[in-house]
Amino acid sequence: MRRPAVAGLFYPADDEPCRAAAARLVHANDSHADAKRWIGGIVPHAGWIASGAIAGETIGTIARQFTRPDVVVIFGAVHTPLPLDAAVLSSAAEWLVPGGVSEVPEALSGKLESDSHVVAVDDRFHAREHAVEVELPLIQNAWPAAHVLPVEVPLIEDAVQVGIDTAKAARASGLSAIYLASSDLTHYGPDYGFAPAGIGVAALDWATDNDRRLLQVVTSAQAEAVVPHVRENLNACGGGAIAAMLAACREAGAVNVSVLRHANSYQVLRALGHDRPDNAVGYAAVVVG
Repeated sequence: MRRPAVAGLFYPADDEPCRAAAARLVHANDSHADAKRWIGGIVPHAGWIASGAIAGETIGTIARQFTRPDVVVIFGAVHTPLPLDAAVLSSAAEWLVPGGVSEVPEALSGKLESDSHVVAVDDRFHAREHAVEVELPLIQNAWPAAHVLPVEVPLIEDAVQVGIDTAKAARASGLSAIYLASSDLTHYGPDYGFAPAGIGVAALDWATDNDRRLLQVVTSAQAEAVVPHVRENLNACGGGAIAAMLAACREAGAVNVSVLRHANSYQVLRALGHDRPDNAVGYAAVVVG
């Protein structure tokens, strides 16, 4: 069992508060909830106070129509500072978070590891990683019976192949799947060592435009263009995860992409009284169908 690493930091550490908060955050965007049968999307992974409602909007919108998936695949950004040139699975059979346990579909995980030359198992990249973990209570709220398959995907050219191989393995296993990419967007400001437009509100507007450039690539469903675009523009921490998600959805027959909401941490936290326009991280709720 993989036990929680960031409970109490990114989201509530106790069972009932965690379940209650997840229930408040998961909600459908009514203008998009019935438009298509969404099968994938992008979810941000910051602390719930900043990005939880945006992640919950993606999940709730997909869940409005796709009510009983067999498995939710979470392609995650990689924050572990170790070299990594392939996507990696966890060896854990279960992932525990406050309020629930998510089971890993071991047959699917094993098939993906054995059939794909770009996927391996390495628990070092899951032990302290938050990108998958913070989504699990939200997923458990929306799809309580679904298994989850965490896949950490670095910013590599093979990210598209990771997505294709994952969708093929799910189809061969007879499993209905939802594909999520856990990624934040531009990390801007001195705290992140990235401030090409200076500091202040105008600089954060530049960062928002930097996000939009990536979202234009995403909405055109150009999976192959995501990794090189992110390398050039530094506008996502999970560019590999996004590319893998888009490729998996395309392999599953989905080619339409919609942005439900786009904001940054400065905008969200300013409403709560935090008014320092020096650092910000971009977030987007995106669905694919």
